Amino acid sequence: MSTDTDADADDESTSNCGASSTSETDASSGSKCGGASSSDDSSSKCGASTSSSSSSGSSCGASSSDDSSNEQEVGATVDDFDAEPGQLIAVGLGPGHPEGMTERAKNALLEADHLVGYTTYIELIPDEITEQADDIYDTPMCGEVSRTEESIDRALAGNDVAIVGSGDPNVYALAGLALEILESKGATASMVDFEVVPGVPAAQSCGARLGAPLVNDTVSVSLSDHLVPMPEIESRLHAVASENFTITIYNPWSRKRRENFQKCCEILLAHRDPDTPVGIVHGAGREDEQVMITELGELEELGEHEIIDMTTTIVVGTEDTYVWDDRMVTPRGYETKYDY
Repeated sequence: MSTDTDADADDESTSNCGASSTSETDASSGSKCGGASSSDDSSSKCGASTSSSSSSGSSCGASSSDDSSNEQEVGATVDDFDAEPGQLIAVGLGPGHPEGMTERAKNALLEADHLVGYTTYIELIPDEITEQADDIYDTPMCGEVSRTEESIDRALAGNDVAIVGSGDPNVYALAGLALEILESKGATASMVDFEVVPGVPAAQSCGARLGAPLVNDTVSVSLSDHLVPMPEIESRLHAVASENFTITIYNPWSRKRRENFQKCCEILLAHRDPDTPVGIVHGAGREDEQVMITELGELEELGEHEIIDMTTTIVVGTEDTYVWDDRMVTPRGYETKYDY
């Protein structure tokens, strides 16, 4: 994923719910629909009371009751809402093109009153869907908590809300966070009729572009140390690479994560042969899609290549994976039982 401009930090004083803001600060710093507010007014824009009296948004866009705190804290609770709750649905967009979205996902988005998501993912939604939405709330990268809380507050305020993400909501995504925040607010999943609409995860969409590398045991690892410390990621990599699994690597490279990628390559080479097939898919299903099959021994030097960034998924084959006709093939084991 690439970092977007901060779409929230503008001088607009009208909330996304249609109510005017009484905040004296230039930038929006709390939930637009029931979370913590930077205003002295104790009522939220959707009817929830707030406990903050000063600007308190963290650098990741979450509300906080302490200006000096970097923690992302939940604002309004279920008791602050008087409306009959609407529905909250976590929707997976799939690989990023309209044809890769399931009909169930399209219908869920069309039926939602409000759409909430990371700016880049919102931009992947077809115009015919976004144009019919009553409101759209998006945040740039590092706004996971604030936009998830926003989606919950909007649902508790009586709206049918879809929080969207690429791939699948249960794979390095926000379905779990939504349930955690619901619980922290004193609400329940049943209260908002919480539902997950699955999408095609990156591992599957990228595997399909590479041939058939995932037909046996497969494990996914993310190199993003935003939530998991790198030493723990390294430990996971050692454990996975020592077994004969196909390894799918998410979030492999960014300017701040060069060393993570380099360390990953070192660990893989400590357990796998340099000629192990590796598939690289950048921007699967998007206009800038690129596909490459290489060898593990060549992987690290590709770190500075444009094909590897945060929209890239890397598939490292097993000791049995081979390349045939420009496609990765990982045998399932049928050859040991059948003649063909």
